[in-house]
Amino acid sequence: MLDSFFLMRLSRVLAVLLILEVCLAAQPPHTPRKPATSAIDSTHPNIILITLDTTRADRMGFLGSTRGLTPNLDAMARQGVAFTRAYSHVPITTASHTTILTGTYPQFNRVNDFGVPLSARLPYLPDLLHAQGYHTGAFVGSLILDPLEGTAPGFDRGFDIYDADFNLRRHGMDRYKTVERRAGEVVNHALAWLSQLPNGPFFLWVHLYDAHDPYDPPEPFKTRFASQPYDGEIAYADSAMGKLITEIRKHGLYEETLIAVMADHGESLGAHGENTHGIFLYDETLHVPLLFKLPGSQAAGKHVDARVRLVDVAPTILQEAGVPVPPEMQGESLSAMMKMKTKVAAKMPVRARDAGTASKSDTKPDPRDAGATEEDRAAYAETDYPHRGFGWSTLRALRTGKYLYIRAPERELYNQASDPEAAHNLASSAKAVADTLAGQLDAFRSKTSQTLVELANPDTEQMQKLQALGYVASDSKTDHDDKPSGADPKTKIQISNLLHDAMFDVEDARYQEAVPLLKRVLAEEPNMPVANMQYGMAEARLKNYADAIPSLQKASQLLPDNGMGRYELGLALFETGDWKAAAPEFEAAVAKAPKWADAQFSLASVYARIDRVPEAMEHLDISLELNPNHYRANLLRGRLLSLLGKPSEALPNLERAASVEPESREAHLFLADAYRQLGRIDEEKIERAKAERSKPPTQ
Repeated sequence: MLDSFFLMRLSRVLAVLLILEVCLAAQPPHTPRKPATSAIDSTHPNIILITLDTTRADRMGFLGSTRGLTPNLDAMARQGVAFTRAYSHVPITTASHTTILTGTYPQFNRVNDFGVPLSARLPYLPDLLHAQGYHTGAFVGSLILDPLEGTAPGFDRGFDIYDADFNLRRHGMDRYKTVERRAGEVVNHALAWLSQLPNGPFFLWVHLYDAHDPYDPPEPFKTRFASQPYDGEIAYADSAMGKLITEIRKHGLYEETLIAVMADHGESLGAHGENTHGIFLYDETLHVPLLFKLPGSQAAGKHVDARVRLVDVAPTILQEAGVPVPPEMQGESLSAMMKMKTKVAAKMPVRARDAGTASKSDTKPDPRDAGATEEDRAAYAETDYPHRGFGWSTLRALRTGKYLYIRAPERELYNQASDPEAAHNLASSAKAVADTLAGQLDAFRSKTSQTLVELANPDTEQMQKLQALGYVASDSKTDHDDKPSGADPKTKIQISNLLHDAMFDVEDARYQEAVPLLKRVLAEEPNMPVANMQYGMAEARLKNYADAIPSLQKASQLLPDNGMGRYELGLALFETGDWKAAAPEFEAAVAKAPKWADAQFSLASVYARIDRVPEAMEHLDISLELNPNHYRANLLRGRLLSLLGKPSEALPNLERAASVEPESREAHLFLADAYRQLGRIDEEKIERAKAERSKPPTQ
């Protein structure tokens, strides 16, 4: 489930509204630039990195699927090198992309959660290429990878352009113009950028978010895949990639361009009880497609069956680009493996009798295994999401030889050669193997965790945005000793599924549907902060404040430093007219997130009602500095100035409010009153006429 982390939609309480600007519509596709007349420098090829969010390996035709979803990727694979056993290191979007782009493990880069800043001390692929003269552009499909307005701070380092510009979504707004962008629009933006580039090598990153839930492909894929909408999203994304490749090929850029395609992680789709991703470390969410199309179509049509990792991607791209690989990168280039003429070591033979013992080759002591290019590379994986989001245990995994070992409160061991679906846990019957792999996992994690990067938490605004995408966020940090603590996620997965569904119901204003789901979660986990908060929010939106306030108070007591929880409690108290009790809650939210325009407005609104008008004006000014088009802040500031006998000072705010919400009856009435005070009778009449034609204030 993850890539779904838990963001809550902000709804207005009294005068509290989120005024969101609609993302820019996709530019019509432009023709990519023509190549320079001189030959392309083979040591610095153009590079295109395509990351497919939440995409399973078993949906790829070039990896054996017969579903017919990926004809464009399949065609590229015939001209490139496909890795049949590539693994992600973490089933979370921002964390996995950090590994892809830095060539470092999550325990080293410390981006193990949404909203954790990408440290400037880390090697970063776009930054390294930019320093070598590359033009660099990023075009992403979701708020989750927005470095300014989303939960990926620092990701824009080294990019000439980072095309994101997402916003939170309120009820009635189009998902694909706020928190997400469809693949076709992402590709259009990328092509527009390519069309105006000067000569010189470019690095283009295209991120397609479509396969992430909720699964809602556009037509004709929606109808064609009505019974399998996840497959429809993958087919749609493939069609968008086909457009990108066609345009690049049309203008002579395809042949000498290095193209790398991969998923950040997969999707469980019910396997092991998990509906989406983020909780477990099985193959459904970590086995990912990985494909390189090399310049000149070197090694065309090759399939590599050895196990490889996403941490290897950045070193590979740098080596192919002729750029030195920084020593801080922990992955290993795949270049030699792609170009070697001998057959790469295939999957381990299926021998069930070997499950109880591990040979030296089965349990390699160093997962980096720097020597061999023909053998499997051991793959480490982890997820902190169960702990940080729910208070359950973290999970760690190691794939080496034929085994998958998972460190959990009830540890797990699977022989992947004979049990690829991880259905038969051998940890108790093959204790010696499990002990050996446990020691290797701990030693590897300790060895690769040495870093100067400080561990950080997402702030309040980032948690809000995460919840808008269905993810759970909290202020809790992973235990420093990294030992399993809390409930085993295997015993709690249905709670995660219920909460995930309920959060999307809250996001889409289906509060009646959300309430029974959240009651079921709270019956099992009465002290889960996010469940209490979501339940309180849903009941508050239904105006059931007697039920809402106790849950919101409990959430705030459990996490007193959680600004989002304090804000939601303030909203509920505000609606009941208990303004004095609401004030300290909004104060706490502002202290936690001073750049949150809505929290600044809410505090100003409550101050205005408890005769603290000068302080209200101060916070309105801050809110408008952060968001000049904040409707409610403009409206309240203008109204207060009118009531203070300063109608001329009120006009700019009231006029702005009326322009932002031209159908607001309230805005036109307040503006008419200011004109009346100034003796501008004709303009007063015009505004009163507009008010008569307008609808009541937005709720």
